[in-house]
Amino acid sequence: MQPGYLSRIETSDVAPPSEATIKALAAELDENEDVLLALAGKVSEELRAVIVKRPQLFGDLLRQLAEAPDCAVLRVVREVRDGDW
Repeated sequence: MQPGYLSRIETSDVAPPSEATIKALAAELDENEDVLLALAGKVSEELRAVIVKRPQLFGDLLRQLAEAPDCAVLRVVREVRDGDW
């Protein structure tokens, strides 16, 4: 990827690259791919598939978490991750 292309992306002179390109760039830069995708106004296909399976449930969850402080969101994540299901 040419530096000039990255500069044109940063200045919005060209559309954001594809998900695959963003993921490759994230790996090369050792950055979180979800963060770079979000900065490009995108959501990974993996996350899209999760949401599409239960759209009302995840829509409600995301709306509730939208204004929550990071510590509350992290608490929910830890509860789900560490919970005994």
